[in-house]
Amino acid sequence: MDRRSALPRRLAQVAKYALDHPDEVAFGTAASIAGAADVQPSTLVRFAHQLGYEGFSDLQKVFQERLRGRNSSYEERMKALKNTKEDEQGEAALVRGFLTAAQRSLQDFSDLVDPALLSRAVGILAGADTIYLIARRRSYPLVAHMAYAFGKLRVKNNLIASPNGIDPEIASMANRQDAALAISFSPYAADSVAQARAMADAGVPVVAITDSAFSPLADCATEWLEVAESDYAGFRSLSASMALCMALPVAIAEARRQKQGKN
Repeated sequence: MDRRSALPRRLAQVAKYALDHPDEVAFGTAASIAGAADVQPSTLVRFAHQLGYEGFSDLQKVFQERLRGRNSSYEERMKALKNTKEDEQGEAALVRGFLTAAQRSLQDFSDLVDPALLSRAVGILAGADTIYLIARRRSYPLVAHMAYAFGKLRVKNNLIASPNGIDPEIASMANRQDAALAISFSPYAADSVAQARAMADAGVPVVAITDSAFSPLADCATEWLEVAESDYAGFRSLSASMALCMALPVAIAEARRQKQGKN
């Protein structure tokens, strides 16, 4: 479902521009962005308020942070580690840094869990004949674990990760009785986004796990769950995402068991 359809026309216009031109939104002026989106600058403020931000500059900071994270190479992150204070260096300090980021991620996600949204997402996946799992790059370990857990719980699933390059063909097997779980974080994996969009266009319900309302996965998902991980020296945690992906198979299997018990 396209979430822009619920917005007033002008705000939907801004949303489309933001999704299509995130770099311009990150570093443009309010006047230049409004001009390019063909709206008044005041519409940008209204759009920011609609998303829960105090003003457009606060929303713009979100785009700037995501752009910085996207452009940060692993070499630059290693340099950032070298710039830590002398008494904070060493292997133990490195582990503590990652643990602190993990703890922040877990606490932030725990504070933001929406029970109703989570229940709807579980309901979609539990009602599916087959769950198609979509992820690439740093998100891949999440679906790899879910495929393992689903197998142990005897929940039919299909991990779209073929070594012989037939992922599009596998994805095309999904139908309206199935569902897809797609996971991607900025910078978003193009293959994951394309497969999720293709399934949504074919009428397959899509549940997404992603990091922002401006994620292309959020734009095409039936329901989406937001997980914004903390980082240490630019290296982002996967702790909250993994906790969610450990819980979902169990919740889905339990929902299916309860449904079967009523039949």
